[in-house]
Amino acid sequence: MLKTQLLHPEILRIAARAGHHSKILIADGNYPASTKRGPNAELICLQLTPGVPTVAQVLRALLSALPIDHVNTMGIPADDSYAQKGEPPVWAEYRQVLASDAPHLTLDPVLKWDFYKAVESPDHVLTIQTADQSLWANVLLTLGCRT
Repeated sequence: MLKTQLLHPEILRIAARAGHHSKILIADGNYPASTKRGPNAELICLQLTPGVPTVAQVLRALLSALPIDHVNTMGIPADDSYAQKGEPPVWAEYRQVLASDAPHLTLDPVLKWDFYKAVESPDHVLTIQTADQSLWANVLLTLGCRT
């Protein structure tokens, strides 16, 4: 019986094989998960119904089980029409999750095209595709060391 909040056997299998600097993408429902991933990354589709689960729910589960060094969101380019609206509301939710579950971490945006490059790295081991309908909701985690 596991004590962690994370119970998904395939996610646990992949995470157990990952090491320091490995990357896990929690993708929203709009992310092109079949084409934008690293050469070593596995894809797990968790879409149950629109909006279930959300990226924040998956983030909370992963934080309960894994050492995380960095949390990056996909930053909005200045020329994107959404950039005029300010920060996506879902980022505030992520900050609340981090404040309660991993207060040593901050949410750091990485511009969209640099985010894609980071995801396409050989260090990317897993994409978890959610059914989150929020815009700009993707989160890239960089694993730390177990201490």
